[in-house]
Amino acid sequence: MTSPDTEYASLATFYRAAWDQLGRGVADAKHPARTPTLATISANGFPAQRTVVLRAADRAAAEVEIHTDTLTPKVEELRENNKAALHVWIRKSKLQLRLEVCFDILTGLDVADRWNAVPPASRISYGTQPVPGQPITGPFDYEKPTEQARFSVLKGHVQQIEVLYLGTKHQRALYKRTDHWCGQWISP
Repeated sequence: MTSPDTEYASLATFYRAAWDQLGRGVADAKHPARTPTLATISANGFPAQRTVVLRAADRAAAEVEIHTDTLTPKVEELRENNKAALHVWIRKSKLQLRLEVCFDILTGLDVADRWNAVPPASRISYGTQPVPGQPITGPFDYEKPTEQARFSVLKGHVQQIEVLYLGTKHQRALYKRTDHWCGQWISP
């Protein structure tokens, strides 16, 4: 890991630094990469953004994973258009990561192993009544029963990563997925 004002010597090092930060977010609940912003396109055509929890980041497969309730608006939006973006700002490392991702929505038997790994106290996040995003009369007029059938995994296939380092000398690179990952320095 570089210090806050260390320049990245190569595109490969910069790329590894980005994935290392994502991996740290998965492993450390206090790391900023743990809670990226997910942007989708809503039914009205406007971007919809929300904070999510990063549950997996696999550099070799170029995949990320988020868990959610199947009946949330984000799942509905991803069913309409599976292209989305993730944004991470890591202040201490002075890195901004922007990922373009195509998501698969996995449910049922495809995610049983992941459901079993969800701590019992966290399972109440899957089954809110009324369905997330629906109007309610007061701020606490909802229930949080556990419903395994409402648990889904958003498996993201990363297509592009833009990395911006905001140290003393700014650096920026764009990595695109073709047959393999290709990187190019771009103007910050």
